[in-house]
Amino acid sequence: MAEPPDPLPADPAELVRIIRDLEARNADLQAQVETLKALIFGAKSERTAVIDPDQGVLNLGDLAVEAAPAANDNADRTPGKPGRHPHRPAKRNVGALPRHLPRVETTIEPESTACPCCAGPMHRIGEDVAEALDVIPALVRVLRTIRPKYACRCCHGTLVQAAARPRVVDGGMATTALVAHVVVAKFAWHLPLYRQSRMFAGQGIALDRTTLVFWVRRAAWWLKPLYERLLLFIRSQERVFGDETPLPRLDPGRGRTRICQLWAQAVDDRPWQGPARPAVGYVFAEGRDTAAIQDQLAGFDGLLQVDGYAAYKALVRRRKRASIRLVFCLSHARRKFVAVFRTTRSEVAREVIGRIGEVYAIEARIRGTTAETRLRVRQDRSRPILEALKVRLMAVRAEISGQSSLAKAISYTLGHWDGLVAFLEDGRIEVDTNTVERLMRPIGLGRKNALFAGSAAGGRDWAILASLINSARLNGLDPFSYLADVLERIVSGAVKANDLDRLLPWAWKAERDADAGTVRAA
Repeated sequence: MAEPPDPLPADPAELVRIIRDLEARNADLQAQVETLKALIFGAKSERTAVIDPDQGVLNLGDLAVEAAPAANDNADRTPGKPGRHPHRPAKRNVGALPRHLPRVETTIEPESTACPCCAGPMHRIGEDVAEALDVIPALVRVLRTIRPKYACRCCHGTLVQAAARPRVVDGGMATTALVAHVVVAKFAWHLPLYRQSRMFAGQGIALDRTTLVFWVRRAAWWLKPLYERLLLFIRSQERVFGDETPLPRLDPGRGRTRICQLWAQAVDDRPWQGPARPAVGYVFAEGRDTAAIQDQLAGFDGLLQVDGYAAYKALVRRRKRASIRLVFCLSHARRKFVAVFRTTRSEVAREVIGRIGEVYAIEARIRGTTAETRLRVRQDRSRPILEALKVRLMAVRAEISGQSSLAKAISYTLGHWDGLVAFLEDGRIEVDTNTVERLMRPIGLGRKNALFAGSAAGGRDWAILASLINSARLNGLDPFSYLADVLERIVSGAVKANDLDRLLPWAWKAERDADAGTVRAA
């Protein structure tokens, strides 16, 4: 609001309006002060609890509040006890060691099997068996490859020798498996290269970080065509999730890092038994503007489910044809009201959170059913809840100052309403963007440990390797087994460039399972 006029108007109604606006403004400012005080002086848990989700680099959602059930798609919360997890029995591995692990048996015999009474021989009547999980630390070895040379005693200059096997790094000392190990440790388990260098040093192996960086770069170079096939698959789908997160990179000469972006597009039809295999593709970009996302989605037509970021809206406006429909995230709208409730204890915010929680409770019960079932249940149960919520929000907005934090949350929700309730018209649409936000968490963990990408090229390598590794994990694959085999087959030429689709995670898994079935049958 603008500053009050000077002199003040004589109209009593105008004075009342000014006073109410000032009161709303003061309440909003006081809420901001309390939030900042908690961030600065509160305990760590309290500081985390008041952070605005839009300010967090990962957008992981809000913590549970006492006001309403959580809106997390994977969390089964007990209705009526908001913010509390129901008791679950602890998962224990005792007595359930994996059957596929090799068994090494050790038999401990008594010192004597002679009867202590008559000194006669005793016979075995049974045994006690106990199992314990053991580990052998990583074994680093040297593979010597010998290529004999053969020459003819009769013919001059005739020489025969087997060709050297290609490697990820030409003439380098690393096998494909070692390079895959370094890549997976960094992008799946978030071990920065300098830590890996120290781990190798602990085994007496001198591998500086520069060498490891070069290995990672070469792996990304070999895998780039497969990564491009992965992106093509994702963008060919009718429904795609989108999100972005900051990725700092070094910027020599500035004395600080430059904040770039890692954009993500993901697809996952499993919640409604759809045909598309789960996959995620990350794209590195220098900026966060519309141009960055426009280049990425130039050929995409369909439903794009995102948060309320303006770049996505501008993308749709710039399209000459309405080929992209934006679907928004109900969880993001909920977070607005959670932030209001935490700072103002607004009963209206509490009510909104509770109604959205009812919708999420319905979603939890129909997750994994067919699109037809989801649509029917949503029409019968979720639609009345959301229609009543819209009426309530419109009524409240007309009664409160537009400067209040509650009014801003309401305006955001109503301004995105059509996209927020799109799931009511299509059983294939999810209620939120948690699918892609979960896939941003590995990026955040890697960024937290590594701090930044070394260059723009390093950011692009990050996108390539993280895309393939996280897509493999989405399909239930061990990242190392997948990446080592894929690298070996690409480098050796066993799989040609025009046949790379067979190396996409789900196709690779199907081929592996088919081969395993053939072996068992034989």
